[in-house]
Amino acid sequence: MTDAESPTERTLHELADALGARLVGDGTVRIRQVVHPSAARSMTDLALAIEPQACDALAGCAAGAAVLADRLTPPADAPANYLVVQRPRYALARLLEIFDRPPHAPAGIHPSAVIDPSARIAEPASVGAFVYVGPRAEIGPGTVLMAHVTIGADARIGADCLLHPGVRIGERVIVGDRVILQHNASIGADGFSYATPEVGSVETVRATGRVEAQNTRIVRINSVGTVVLEDDVEVGANTTIDRGTLGATTVGRGTKIDNLVMIGHNTTVGENCLIAGQVGLSGSCRIGDRVVLAGQVGVADHITIGDDAVVMAGSGVGRDVAPRAVVLGYPALPKEKTFEQFLYIRRLKKMFERLADLTQRVDRIEKTTGGEQSGAT
Repeated sequence: MTDAESPTERTLHELADALGARLVGDGTVRIRQVVHPSAARSMTDLALAIEPQACDALAGCAAGAAVLADRLTPPADAPANYLVVQRPRYALARLLEIFDRPPHAPAGIHPSAVIDPSARIAEPASVGAFVYVGPRAEIGPGTVLMAHVTIGADARIGADCLLHPGVRIGERVIVGDRVILQHNASIGADGFSYATPEVGSVETVRATGRVEAQNTRIVRINSVGTVVLEDDVEVGANTTIDRGTLGATTVGRGTKIDNLVMIGHNTTVGENCLIAGQVGLSGSCRIGDRVVLAGQVGVADHITIGDDAVVMAGSGVGRDVAPRAVVLGYPALPKEKTFEQFLYIRRLKKMFERLADLTQRVDRIEKTTGGEQSGAT
């Protein structure tokens, strides 16, 4: 094993300082990897026990030390050395940063890569097999382009970025520093934008609610704009971000985007947003800063979602969302109103049963009353 391949090693005291954790036991214990308690095999293992089930698994654990959430109490035969953390998932993030296993990316340019003579690649760089870098493209120092990455003409990629295999960067796209793009992400495809020479079906539906025209011809609206990803953005596998029609589709600094997300043309996403898998943003949306869009959220075109709003999973957003609002449902409404609707729906069966019972009772009363009136006559 070469020095570059040898695992990181830290003392428990160093890890306590890095995590801001409370140290219990011997701080000189040396750690080489983070594992689940059930997978611990060596005194250089650090067992992660931030959930109750994992904490129970510390019983008889072979690890030299453990990490515990502050709300948990280790079993009697758990490792004697451990760290107590206040923010378990944040501690996990820091630990896996320290003991990272980055992808294999040799320095230099692979012989099979195709680099246009006018492109500029700053040193140090890693350009993998079958990469294409187009005319006048710029690649910043420390950036890794893994196998089969495509960089279009005039695109600019910042410093210390990581582009996983199969990433496609369109022409004129701008990517900031420390951006991570997962496998097969597509940044800068054309937007879904078309027009009809005469009034089309969609226009009549919007105006009258009825289909009163036919789309006899559909004309393409070219996308001549770009995409801008600011610093520290992450984009998941098979996610697509379309270029703007005239200007830029933008994603703000620090925003994290999951797999299989679709961001339409001319949309602006703010800073430090979290966008989960299978979210779809239509064209010309405005997403504020620190917005959370949970899985399978759909947002109609030209919608604005305010800063710090949270849209819960599976919601369909068809109207603007206020800052700091929490919305849910299809269509998305304030969470309390949607829960109220769910409650009423659950009551429907009982209400119909009571209605049927009342109907039968009324029918019997009417029959009895009608019979008495007929006899009196």
